Amino acid sequence: MKAVELLRTRIIYADAAFAELALWQVPKPLAGSTHRFKYRLAYVVSGVCVLRYDNEDGKGDHRHFGGKESAYAFTTPEKLLADFQRDISRWNHENRDS
Repeated sequence: MKAVELLRTRIIYADAAFAELALWQVPKPLAGSTHRFKYRLAYVVSGVCVLRYDNEDGKGDHRHFGGKESAYAFTTPEKLLADFQRDISRWNHENRDS
């Protein structure tokens, strides 16, 4: 089985803010992950990636938020997308006056 693209989209939130989401099902887990999904979710504001969830090969599941990287406990693609949307709302709330 080859990787199967499940999602690839761009969501426009404002003139200077958008999210890019990419999700694939892969034949076997990537090094550092225990599931068969590869993903890259990014939220970009004024040309800067301010939030990212990904699981690059060898590094495992993690997220970048507020300039810090932390482990991410992946469970399902649906939960991943919900967590990402929650963090977009959080980032927008915390940075609304910037």
